[in-house]
Amino acid sequence: MKIAVFPGSYDPITLGHVDIIERALPLFDKIILAIGVNADKKYMFPLVDRVKFLEETFEEETKIEVMTYKGLTVDFCKEENAGFILRGLRNVIDLEFEKTIGQTNFKMAGIETVFLIASSGKEHISSTVVRDVRKNGGDFAFMVPGPVSRYDL
Repeated sequence: MKIAVFPGSYDPITLGHVDIIERALPLFDKIILAIGVNADKKYMFPLVDRVKFLEETFEEETKIEVMTYKGLTVDFCKEENAGFILRGLRNVIDLEFEKTIGQTNFKMAGIETVFLIASSGKEHISSTVVRDVRKNGGDFAFMVPGPVSRYDL
């Protein structure tokens, strides 16, 4: 069984994430959307809501599972028998950053990283931009799936 982990904070999930996930579905038997928990990081959306956003966005997709984890992503992958880490690339800056992490993960655990390039029209979307627009009262609905756009703090 080909299992991939798509790790992230998903604070919040964006249509960029959705694009990568939907395009990766034919490549894997199962994709685990893994929310990394970092006690030192301040999130805009509580963990329980980030889990709910993912579950509601992909409620009809049987090949997707939502989980949380602490610690190294490669350790989580080994626990879940995942042979792949899925990552999206928006630009050359993402490539340089993700390449280093991917190479390190392979050296540590033999787990391959699979990169998918963001679809045209989605490369400008990031959780950071969504949080900034939302924090400043702007309309962010065009960058996120329905469960996030309907969220009320």
